[in-house]
Amino acid sequence: MNLVGHLNCFVAVAEELHFGRAAERLGMAQPPLSQRIQRLERELGVRLLDRSSRRVELTAPGRLLLDEARDILTRVDRIYSVAERARLGEVGAVRAGLPSDLGGPIVAALIAAFRERRPDLRLDLRETGTAEQVRALADGALDAGIVRHPCDTRGLELGPLLGQPVGVLLPAGSDLAEAPEVHLADLAGRELVAFPRDEAPGAYDELLAACRRHGYAPPAVHEARHRQFASGLVLAGTAVALVPRTDDSAGVTWRPLAGEPLTWRTSCAWRRARDPEHARAIADFAAVATAVLRGEAGMAPLDGAPARRVVPRPASGFLA
Repeated sequence: MNLVGHLNCFVAVAEELHFGRAAERLGMAQPPLSQRIQRLERELGVRLLDRSSRRVELTAPGRLLLDEARDILTRVDRIYSVAERARLGEVGAVRAGLPSDLGGPIVAALIAAFRERRPDLRLDLRETGTAEQVRALADGALDAGIVRHPCDTRGLELGPLLGQPVGVLLPAGSDLAEAPEVHLADLAGRELVAFPRDEAPGAYDELLAACRRHGYAPPAVHEARHRQFASGLVLAGTAVALVPRTDDSAGVTWRPLAGEPLTWRTSCAWRRARDPEHARAIADFAAVATAVLRGEAGMAPLDGAPARRVVPRPASGFLA
């Protein structure tokens, strides 16, 4: 029996008290998750969960096992961390996720700043969206990440919440390209280019909801992972892109939105590490990444605006 895998499934269900949400958190279908819990119960000889059509509750043995299961999973994570450091010799690593649209200059600045602060550590960067980062952080596959809010941050530590106003990328010949600022309602009838929903479902849904509130209901939405592809779609002349400030390039121009109705909210996120040295390495990455985002990307702290936890319901995609 894959005890570690079964315990990971049990902890997810015990914390969510909902098989659907736990399955989504683990990135698996609900039937296999139920089967793994049942196999764990048979192996241990006790019932861990009371299930009904309306609710899931921990039994007394389940409550006793939960803390032990968490402790075992933490120790397993530490074993993998120690093994990784041993494989690399004396040089450890911080595994961090970055969104695909962060931009080359920002990534380069982040690498340089981290090398200067921690020359003893290797920075292992992985291009991945917020949803995948949250799953990887929960599973221990990542140490830290840069995530878009709103997202499910349960069990994670967060750095300062940073805001980045969003403007509109237009064809240079558009009638709006000469305006000092653009109202969202002025974009009516134009198709929209946005980042893929699967990268950051909460931020994507919030973006479209804000557009509708301000009088812009795009007739079609095209998804683009990278700024260059988004610019190409805008150049075609039928679509606009909603993105943070960017330098004008051939054929396209960026304009601010009147009243700044849209803001991308970003922060570092990480899973708390028990190993003091590992925890210090993650804290150093978070500090460096926050400083780089504020300096290179022009993000500003959003004081008093905590990240809202929003989880898409598995069956509908609407926000919970």
